[in-house]
Amino acid sequence: MQPEIEMATAADATDVIALWHSCGLTRPWNDPQADFDLALTTPTSTILTARNPMAIVGTVMVGFDGHRGWVYYLAVDPSLRRSGLGRHLMAAAEAWLRRAGSPKIQLMVRGDNQAAVGFYQALGYQIQDVLTIGRRLDGGNN
Repeated sequence: MQPEIEMATAADATDVIALWHSCGLTRPWNDPQADFDLALTTPTSTILTARNPMAIVGTVMVGFDGHRGWVYYLAVDPSLRRSGLGRHLMAAAEAWLRRAGSPKIQLMVRGDNQAAVGFYQALGYQIQDVLTIGRRLDGGNN
């Protein structure tokens, strides 16, 4: 049986960010605390969490930009990988985005992360012929 999915609260920040670090999701040029805070204070985004009695064991950040839904920070405690928790979190993310009115869901995966690509493809996601182009507005290099 999978844990119940709940929306994160400000009190969850330390545990959520620790999970993101343990799963290798953070990068030096992104401030995970700022990402967490923004997701919880923006009405069109949130962070969903899965908990066992001892800790937060999974997360997914979702947001709706008015055109499509986005997924970030899908994290599953490494000791629980391949347990179905990632699928459970993605189902919760899709349900949240449907309720928000999103007609489509998208996410970005680093090009060398074939395990993540395989996971999403197993859920029915398809690689799209889209080139992501970006520019930092905060002066960063990445």
